[in-house]
Amino acid sequence: MGIGKSKMHTFPLCFSWGKSHGGDESLDHHESMKPEAVCLSGVEQGDRAEEQTEGAEVGEEIPEGEAEEVFHKFVILHAEDDTEEALRVRELLENDFGIKPGIIFAEMPCGKQHLQNLDDAVNGSAWTILLLTENFLRDTWCNFQFYTSLMNSVNMQHKYNSVIPMRPLNNPLPRERTPFALQTINALEEESRGFSTQVERIFQESVYKTQQAIWEETRNPIQRQPIA
Repeated sequence: MGIGKSKMHTFPLCFSWGKSHGGDESLDHHESMKPEAVCLSGVEQGDRAEEQTEGAEVGEEIPEGEAEEVFHKFVILHAEDDTEEALRVRELLENDFGIKPGIIFAEMPCGKQHLQNLDDAVNGSAWTILLLTENFLRDTWCNFQFYTSLMNSVNMQHKYNSVIPMRPLNNPLPRERTPFALQTINALEEESRGFSTQVERIFQESVYKTQQAIWEETRNPIQRQPIA
């Protein structure tokens, strides 16, 4: 990936969900940038839920009010104005390359804090795709997303090389304007002749299975008991 793999530690995204004790308002600042999650229409969300659960056995009951958790192969982090482009890229990877299930950030559950959704998106997927468009640099939340994702991939050994910058066909961010931290990573170039080869080389099923097994261990009911 181009980032030094020196000393590895294993811990989740490095921020807490509550207010800091020392008067640090940085987290509140990020929350104020995007007060509400961007949500797709109810029809779209319903279709996605049906796709993700179609593999369940017929007649199997899912507890009311409890959605089945899915470990996605990829999540696409994108600017708010790039929701349609992110959907197109997701469908491209799923339908043309069979890399599924995938999700875009706009499809994350409404009503949760953005930081919680970001943690769930990054750690609930094998790969994090950063959609590099002209809108990307104009969105302060996107800058926070990509820095956080990069730090997560360095600090968690099984997440190493899991951040994938991608320049889509529509409104791509020029290389010379790409943040330096992302220039060190080979980006997916949709307009490149070698795009298909890049996709096949990156999204390896063995890597997905390894990350999925680690994710499932973290979902152990004992570890997920609510704090009294």
